Amino acid sequence: MNENALNANVGHRLRTVRLSKNVKQADCARELGVSPAYLNLIEKGKRVTPFPLLWKALRFFQVDPEEFMSQLGEGRVDEALAKLLDEPLLKTLDLDQDSLQSLSAEPKLAGTVAALFNLYKNTRSQLENVMAQLSSEQSAGRATPGDPRLDYSPFDEVSDFLQAHQNYFPELEEEAESLRKDFGNEHPSRRESADRILGSGVLMKMLEARFGIVTRIAEAPQGSSVVRRVSLEQKILEVSPALTEQPLKFQIAATLGLLTLDKTRLVERIVGAKTKHAETPRLIKVNLANYFAGALMLPYGDFFKEVQRTRYDIELLASIFGVTYETVAHRVCNLADVKRKGLPFHFIRTDIAGNISKRYSGTGIKFASSGNCGKWAVHLAFLNPSQLTRQYSSMPDGTTYFDFAKVQLQPIEGTIVRGTAYSIGLGTHAENAKYLAYGLPTTDLKRDAVPIGVSCRFCERTDCNQRSAASYRFAFSFDEYTKKDCFFSPLVNSDLSERKRR
Repeated sequence: MNENALNANVGHRLRTVRLSKNVKQADCARELGVSPAYLNLIEKGKRVTPFPLLWKALRFFQVDPEEFMSQLGEGRVDEALAKLLDEPLLKTLDLDQDSLQSLSAEPKLAGTVAALFNLYKNTRSQLENVMAQLSSEQSAGRATPGDPRLDYSPFDEVSDFLQAHQNYFPELEEEAESLRKDFGNEHPSRRESADRILGSGVLMKMLEARFGIVTRIAEAPQGSSVVRRVSLEQKILEVSPALTEQPLKFQIAATLGLLTLDKTRLVERIVGAKTKHAETPRLIKVNLANYFAGALMLPYGDFFKEVQRTRYDIELLASIFGVTYETVAHRVCNLADVKRKGLPFHFIRTDIAGNISKRYSGTGIKFASSGNCGKWAVHLAFLNPSQLTRQYSSMPDGTTYFDFAKVQLQPIEGTIVRGTAYSIGLGTHAENAKYLAYGLPTTDLKRDAVPIGVSCRFCERTDCNQRSAASYRFAFSFDEYTKKDCFFSPLVNSDLSERKRR
């Protein structure tokens, strides 16, 4: 039975039991300490049933757990058990084929074991989200029990929104292209510069011509780190004198994006249905304004041609268009026009502590909000900040990628300690490496790929020499007489001494 089917069966079975006991859903929810809406989602199979809640429900209904679980099974019990042998958790237990075969003689017990283990896996996958994305409401004690939004933040909703649109918005491409053409026609002397590199002066004139907003360099109040402030009443854009040319251009272009979105009401048209979080539309607006800035400075047609010509040489493209490495890295993730489609990329921006501040998964790779794999190129780039770091990498499920990363430093007052240091990482499927200027030759991808994972807490690898924490995916085991090269690597049966195996 697959996990989705099992999850649905648990919910449906609970509903059947509740109805057989003539208990109303609202009364049942009150007894279990959850909201009726949350219980309704569980009964429909749209939410995983946590172990504590399931056990509480069975006690309330006075149903035998073994009988309940055995009725969830589908297909032959021995087949369901045999699949468990490949699970990382069971590799840490002293179980073999003979042991599982003996369980097959007890169908109820075997079905219970298989069903409980799959429920455990579902719960663990939910825990990953809960730990990484618990909302501030929960930490402040304002969250209601059973609230299904606890593991789904506004930032997750924005990420899902971008994924659903493949990070491509033709309406914004058209608006940006229209602005470039209109400005070129109104200012023929500026046409050539507007065709390729837009300087900050050109962007300021665009802002004034289109919206009547004048740009002014102004110091922020002492102690404030504001770099851009728009006063719609006074028709003034104030920007910090600390901004160098490239960041200054982006802030002006993003302002043009915000005002264009206000004028065209594109946010409402693109976002559509009501969002789960009140903050989400405004966060999406910020993302769309930044997208507009990229589309304005790097027009799709011209940029796509240069991407093909340079074979995705991000550093060269940044020089050609007069923008930052990060801006180009963002833009190559937007090339989803069906007639001019680029390679799929995932994007990540992280600091030296491993905290991810930007991410996009065009390749399907999974990200953790913190505690990421230290073997990944985006983190290793800090070892050689002046160079591009490249690697083939493989996930535990065998999926392989080609990743490359570059550190972007912005000192303040002559020191990086007061400034910022980010690593900008891009990656695509390993088979696409041959299309990139940065591609590494390989005759044995399995040998050359660096084993990586999502994060130590949820990694399935039993032998990693750089684990920083034990994995929740393994049973805890400890033997003072047996030590691996990393203390946090789980001990599987084959690792233990003969004395311990007995």
